[in-house]
Amino acid sequence: MKLKLPILLTLVGILFINGCTNLNEVVLDETSATGLSDKQAADGIIAPVYARLPDIFLHTNYFTMQEISTDEAILPYRGGADWGDNGIYIAMHQHTHTSTDPNIRSTWGFILQGLSRSITAINTLPTLKDPSAKTYLAEARGMRAYYNMLLFDMFGVVFLKDDLGATSIILRNAEALDYLMKEFLAVEPNLETTVGPGRLTKGAVWGLLARLYLNSAVYRDRFAASFTFAPADMDKVVEYCDKIIASGQYSLSNDFFSIFGSANHDNRELIFAVDQRADLNGHNRMAYFSISGDQFPIPAYPAANGTDGPAITPDYYQTWVTAYAPKDPAVDPRFYKQNLSIYSNPADSCVAEADFNINRGILRGQQYGLIRKNGVFLKCPDGKFKVGKLFNDTRNKPTLPVNFTEKIDYTVAGSEYNTGYRVEKYEFSKKSVSGRNFGEADIIILRLADIYLMRAEAKLRKNGDAASALADVNTVRAARNTTTPPPALTSMNLDLLFRERGFELYWEMVRRTDMIRFGKYEGTWTEKTNTDKLKRIFPIPQTAIDGASNLPGYLKQNDSY
Repeated sequence: MKLKLPILLTLVGILFINGCTNLNEVVLDETSATGLSDKQAADGIIAPVYARLPDIFLHTNYFTMQEISTDEAILPYRGGADWGDNGIYIAMHQHTHTSTDPNIRSTWGFILQGLSRSITAINTLPTLKDPSAKTYLAEARGMRAYYNMLLFDMFGVVFLKDDLGATSIILRNAEALDYLMKEFLAVEPNLETTVGPGRLTKGAVWGLLARLYLNSAVYRDRFAASFTFAPADMDKVVEYCDKIIASGQYSLSNDFFSIFGSANHDNRELIFAVDQRADLNGHNRMAYFSISGDQFPIPAYPAANGTDGPAITPDYYQTWVTAYAPKDPAVDPRFYKQNLSIYSNPADSCVAEADFNINRGILRGQQYGLIRKNGVFLKCPDGKFKVGKLFNDTRNKPTLPVNFTEKIDYTVAGSEYNTGYRVEKYEFSKKSVSGRNFGEADIIILRLADIYLMRAEAKLRKNGDAASALADVNTVRAARNTTTPPPALTSMNLDLLFRERGFELYWEMVRRTDMIRFGKYEGTWTEKTNTDKLKRIFPIPQTAIDGASNLPGYLKQNDSY
């Protein structure tokens, strides 16, 4: 079922101040004013519970906090000016961000709005008699837990609130962790199993519980010098991962990049995702965020280009090089997929519109693509589109090739438009109304490969069961066999598993959480030397602190901010 949004404002009136933690709402009578059935009203009440997810997962919100803060992504001032934004992306990468960072503030605000809408639905759905209301109530309560889980992971706080008129109780550390686990367990019996990845299901809750238990050592003692992973917690990770794998509802995809394609909503590897289909007004911008301003992925849209955003760090790239030397990392089909034959055969310079697809994965070196002159794409005599070497024409640097380099840093030379290997993991949508900003690929929150890798990690951490962990990792690797799968590994330990998570899950907004759990977040990488363990969580936005100032002692800022 698709939960459409056009009637939302006639169903639920929401009073919310961005950054405020009081979460007060005004709920309208859903049926009397509109004449809707209880089923229609229930659909309208649950829809806004999910509607903040696309905003949270926008490229400049959650992605920034989970990826640019790590060794996977870096975003310098491009050409000395673009993406400057008062230095917020540099500060995020160097762990010098502050409580006034606008990306942190907007991420916090959208999560709080999702939390607020969940509470509204929890209080309203019990008044409806349609059978769907029971399922939706479980989803709303589960989504309240999920939004709180995001807050807990990033900011160290959870807001406990049931009554719309009450002030939230703030939970931290073990108390917050126990609350989240109990909430997910409470809703699981009433959730559906086959409604697709865009809604909270039993499988999604099992996966989120596995993620909570896997990170429980971190969440119970956030700033510990090292983490002690309790065997009982690791048993729970295995238990919930086993449930998902044994359910038979999900399967690993042979084509790695189809997992991130425009039609991925029906890909059976997805367990929980941000529904971005066109009729739901999705605005996935992950496809254009990293690539060049002179890469135009869709012939029908001569104004749809990249934005020269973040690239991968040389440190992250070298993990691939080290793993596969002396072979090129492209032997792993997760690293790169060539779609334009001109890269291997320079004579293939004319491509039919239906056959034009830019390459995917990690893009290196000279880029080829549609050649745009005076706002239109050049064509060959046979009417096909001309493809050739690209230059930075849109940047007024027509002699600078779009030739992505490994080196990228905050120097003038390292911040040029061509620096850094780029990532094109998600696919541009050919049906987008703009060709650029409104991608239709669901943004993944949980997928089956992560379940196998979490189970492998739990087995390693509990009793050093390297053989079982190796089997799980190799199951994932062997599944990527559209062409030649990556070679099977012959040994397994925690460092290799961390590396494997980086190969499988890059750009999927789990890297910061992974680095903290593996004890690597205080490490040194490209342009980052800060070793302050207090940076494992982010500052609560100053606007939220100020908004709660009328309640002395209610909302305490995190240490070091």
